[in-house]
Amino acid sequence: MTTAATATPAAAPVGDDWAELRTTALLGTDRRPLPAPVGSTALLAAADAIDRTDQATALLDLASLAAVRRRAGALADPAPELPEPAPADPRPEVPEAAARRLSVLVSGRSAATTANLAELLPQWLTVAREHGYRLPPALVPALLDAARARSELRPDAVALAGPLGRWLAARNTEWRFVARTVAETAETAETSETAEAPEATPAPATPTATGNPTGTPDAPDRSGTADAGGTGGTGGTGGRSGAESGDQLWQEGLFAERVTHLTRLRRRDPAAGLALLRSTWSTERAEDRVLFLDALQDGLSLADEPFVEAALADRSKNVRATAAELLSTLPGSALAARMAERARAAVHLEPAPGRILVTPPAECDAAMQHDGIPVKSPTGRGERAWWFGEIVAAAPLSLWTADTGLTPDELLRLPAADGDADWTDDLREAWARAAVRQQDAAWARALLGPAPKPGRADRTPGAPARLLAVLPPAERATWTAAFVRTHGLGDAFQLLGACATPWTPPLSTAVVAALERAATTGAYPWSHSGVLGMTERALAPETAPAVEALAADASPDTAWADTFGRLAGTLRFRAAMLDELTGQPH
Repeated sequence: MTTAATATPAAAPVGDDWAELRTTALLGTDRRPLPAPVGSTALLAAADAIDRTDQATALLDLASLAAVRRRAGALADPAPELPEPAPADPRPEVPEAAARRLSVLVSGRSAATTANLAELLPQWLTVAREHGYRLPPALVPALLDAARARSELRPDAVALAGPLGRWLAARNTEWRFVARTVAETAETAETSETAEAPEATPAPATPTATGNPTGTPDAPDRSGTADAGGTGGTGGTGGRSGAESGDQLWQEGLFAERVTHLTRLRRRDPAAGLALLRSTWSTERAEDRVLFLDALQDGLSLADEPFVEAALADRSKNVRATAAELLSTLPGSALAARMAERARAAVHLEPAPGRILVTPPAECDAAMQHDGIPVKSPTGRGERAWWFGEIVAAAPLSLWTADTGLTPDELLRLPAADGDADWTDDLREAWARAAVRQQDAAWARALLGPAPKPGRADRTPGAPARLLAVLPPAERATWTAAFVRTHGLGDAFQLLGACATPWTPPLSTAVVAALERAATTGAYPWSHSGVLGMTERALAPETAPAVEALAADASPDTAWADTFGRLAGTLRFRAAMLDELTGQPH
């Protein structure tokens, strides 16, 4: 923009001063004179007072004056039409004291307590949901924000938020996970109902809460993010039927969406899930086929055997291994029968001296390789020991009791050998893998026996925890409590993780006693950080006085004093939290 220094050009008449000012700014004041102002007497007087010696500066002054005039005279837009309010929620609101505590939990900080609030929030939500409460409206946005950051909170948070939460989520894309969670919850409920219904009287398709017929799960949205989900309250099917939405998702969805869709469909209708996978199997990538095939474990039955058996001939070794793993969980499958014949050839009972004779395979022939046994051991074990373990782990456990007439306990008391070589541990390890695969509680119980002895180098890390998971919850807790009382917490992390929470009082007492022993023997708290993390959410409230006593007895300003103080604070906070929600002292 340039200016004339000697004279002020004559003003040009205008009809729209703002448009003229903009045009003059674009062309430059040397090519276009300043426009004459248009408006009230006061505006004209203010415009006349502007110094026009510097044309560029005068143009900016006139523009400022025009801008003030335009803003001062602007009329407000018509108010937007208010949306329909959220549907009424007939559930009772949480007690006032519980609502105040939720506000503290959601904020994640409080100067009044040392409790681990992040661990306690999921428990508050679970108990409140079990009691059929709804949230105060003012707390719903904060809880949805918390659930957005922590996916494990979503089922309980969305249920407690109720119709208001769905209404808000339809107007805030950051809460798009709400619609997906609603759809998943509805599908899970329908799956449970289907599983409980008598097989002889299948129910006809009925509308679900999202408008889809039974047997066709809702599809998540196409965002491809971890928070995928529609922004409305109906699951985001876009007016299509559930079948159409599911078919489109399977054909066009992202890989993670397709796996999720197949898994949900298998839980609701295993036959439909198998048919869906079969329809595109030949066009899928090898790495995708592995996870798609693994999704068949939900509802796996002999009806799936022909398809999974065919996968044993797949080009991908990972697909073949997954197929063999699935078939080995079906004792009635053809693969299980073939493995049983191989196992009979490898293991013989010698009644007279009371021992088991082992004859491991001399080679891994083509038939063994077809059934998913790799030639080379991925673990570095000897090849014959590896082949032997794979065969026994895939054979039905009923084979051993039926062929020998002995119980699992009696078989486990027998030594196993091949000449002078001891194969007892190899055989037990293979049986343990079979018990986990086949979810055989009798064998798991026999393999666990009493609490394992400390210092056994041959004990497979994590095997006791996997066997524990096969047992009923009460039995898990009893076995683990005995282990902790005998051996402390050094190897207890995975075992404790296999136990249902909150822990039973005997198990909680055993853990507190073990923590006391660790503190008095000079161990550091961080050497048990994993167990301590679990205690904050799993210890029974009855142990609070014992933990408070440990905190009081610990030397001041030490790591154990801080640890016990924090744990005691968490237990006190949890007890008060449960009191407020249930109306019963804890």
